[in-house]
Amino acid sequence: MATTRKTRVNARQTQDGRAQDGNADPAGGSTGRGRSRGGRDLVIVESPAKARTLAGILGAGYEIAASVGHVRDLPRSKLGVDIDKEFEPHYVVPREKREVVQRIKEAAAKAARVFLATDPDREGEAISWHLVEAAGLDQLQGRPVRRVVFHEITPAAIREAFEHPREIDYALVNAQQARRVLDRLVGYKISPLLWRKVRRGLSAGRVQSAALRMIVDREREVRDFQPKEYWTVDALLAKAGVDDAAAFAARLRVRAGQRTFELNSEAETREVSEKLRGARFAVRTVRRRDQHRRPAPPFTTSTLQQEASRRFGFTARRTMALAQQLYEGIDLRGAGRVGLITYMRTDSTNLADVAVEEIRAFVTRRFGADFIPAQPRAYKSRKGAQEAHEAIRPTSVFREPGSAELRGLTNDQRRLYTLIWQRAVACQMADAVLDSVSVDIDADAGGEVYHLRASASAVRFPGYRQLYEEARDDDQDQDQQLATPLPELNPGDALLLRDIKAEQHFTEPPPRYTEATLVKALEENGIGRPSTYAPIISTIQERGYVEQDNRQLKPTELGFVVSDFLNEQFPKVVDLRFTAEMEEELDEIAAGLRPWQPTVRELYNPFDEALQTAEHAPKVMQETGEACPECGRPLVRRFGRYGPFFACTGFPECRYTRPDAEAPAPEASEETCDVCGSPMVIKRGRFGAFLACTRYPECKGTKPLLQKTGVPCPLDGGEIVERQSRKGRRFYGCSNYPQCQYTSWQRPLPQVCPECGGLIVAERGRKARCTNCGWKGPATAAKERGAPRAAATAP
Repeated sequence: MATTRKTRVNARQTQDGRAQDGNADPAGGSTGRGRSRGGRDLVIVESPAKARTLAGILGAGYEIAASVGHVRDLPRSKLGVDIDKEFEPHYVVPREKREVVQRIKEAAAKAARVFLATDPDREGEAISWHLVEAAGLDQLQGRPVRRVVFHEITPAAIREAFEHPREIDYALVNAQQARRVLDRLVGYKISPLLWRKVRRGLSAGRVQSAALRMIVDREREVRDFQPKEYWTVDALLAKAGVDDAAAFAARLRVRAGQRTFELNSEAETREVSEKLRGARFAVRTVRRRDQHRRPAPPFTTSTLQQEASRRFGFTARRTMALAQQLYEGIDLRGAGRVGLITYMRTDSTNLADVAVEEIRAFVTRRFGADFIPAQPRAYKSRKGAQEAHEAIRPTSVFREPGSAELRGLTNDQRRLYTLIWQRAVACQMADAVLDSVSVDIDADAGGEVYHLRASASAVRFPGYRQLYEEARDDDQDQDQQLATPLPELNPGDALLLRDIKAEQHFTEPPPRYTEATLVKALEENGIGRPSTYAPIISTIQERGYVEQDNRQLKPTELGFVVSDFLNEQFPKVVDLRFTAEMEEELDEIAAGLRPWQPTVRELYNPFDEALQTAEHAPKVMQETGEACPECGRPLVRRFGRYGPFFACTGFPECRYTRPDAEAPAPEASEETCDVCGSPMVIKRGRFGAFLACTRYPECKGTKPLLQKTGVPCPLDGGEIVERQSRKGRRFYGCSNYPQCQYTSWQRPLPQVCPECGGLIVAERGRKARCTNCGWKGPATAAKERGAPRAAATAP
């Protein structure tokens, strides 16, 4: 239903006739002038959870209402944008929000003042404006309507916000309007074209299409990659007169007089190795230096999503949902409902001065003065970041993750809060200092000299590493190569060769994107903004364009088809640089530097021209040169819901089709269909692999594909099998589900606990954990299944 009053396309820069009132006092009184009339003040937020937290802070003098997200939007059934009237949007109140709007309107009519306390970003600013328009808040006589903004839900932050209310920032509102209108134009114009040219039911988005292209391009790089052979040669050396236990490895780097040196075959490597076996080795130079490692900056939205994915396997959407809960408030033991972190949609690495002072005081008390740098650390945010915002941090550093008051957190909430807390504290700690030694060695092989190098490091001062260290995508410690210590060496020392080790390698293709690395790439390319990373990744998977395989993002065949079609017909829509420039222009609108409607016109006109051209493009099909066996007309290869197939061009008069014999044949399985008893094959769908009946479409029986682990379930003795969630994440459960409800995110190991003989699961860094007694240790310390348990020892 359309709103009764005509929507103002250009959000107003002033609010004429609105009464200016004193500032609210969250304690229940007022600062400045008192309330304009009797009654409580009305505060409007988005979510009920946030409303409950605010109610505990503001007290009885305030009524808190929740809009439960947006209260107005463009209609679902039509374009909702009048292109001829400078892209005037036609907003409507959805049916499910009419009651919410009516309640807010009635509450506002009885309130002394109205405060709009939606989230502190463009989306939140737009929600505030839509609330004013939908509920007629600007028509209230003598009741001021003010905007309050806070980045953490704490008494101090709320008090500060209510002491300094402001008007709605219409530059932010217009930036959000421009984004919404552009997304609607692209989605509603391209999607019907995809229905006609590719397949019914498809859709495309402005930013999602650029992300899909990145995944498709990377997949093609992986498929086209040609591995190249290369060899490494390590010499095991010992100092003359020193025990062989102190032997160390030095890697061959280059032949003297050459700038580059590669060993690309076994024969060449064997020849060089033989020369080294007869060579004289001596130390040429020894370099000792301090290596300082700085801590990572506090979390932004993208870095939080990346780190949570690396450490816990969280999807971007899961991370943001948990962060939203921590921000809006958790019921703590003895403290009521408390917001635990600052606002989680941010691209700034700034920290408030008061937070930095609190962190430095905490570190000094906990670790000592040596762990604090002389000056507070400041981090440079990326270009275009909203510097007025803060990074993600705990609202109080003294609320430690292991404290008793946080026992009410769920396991996932606790893990994410711990990560945020550790990163925020570590970012203000002293550098880690390593003693680094690098030794260059000459090997004289009868006048032909080879250069080798050995290096090692030892941590002299742990600094921030005492608390936290950033995870890496390759799951390796950044100092892992420094594990072997070096003996005391000096230039000129003779070295004795103990062994030569040659190893074959092959170059590897670029890694496929994971959710973590895709978020990083989106940010680096300027695609999307903090609030859009999670929806981008979710959308391209929900549409069936991308699937997850062991956390790697792979385009489906449909994803290839859609991406290629968009790249050919709408190159600017999927061009990364163009998409990034569009984001920069939206940022300029938010900063009040450009009007939104001319900007949309400038971006829309080339798109509309491409749209007209694309209407004449042929359907996505391939000529085969074959004739239809039923009517003689040409056959073409097309793409359908279940993959490629051949169809007659005489459709609908002729409905001849046949499967594509060149398409990959489904993999056979040992399972039989529960419906008809026929054999089943392994197929892949939008949520990964599954079992399907070979009699499809006559029989549509399916089963989940269970990858067996050979490990018995600790609850009922059934076999633990690998499964996949609807979001593509791998987990493990009992094969007797649903009778047995055992599940685990960690991979079960075939060994058993050395203490109690219970089930152990894999953890980071080749560690293992017992699910029965809690034992933790290296997986190599576990016992083989069936081996006798270790004898108990007396204390």
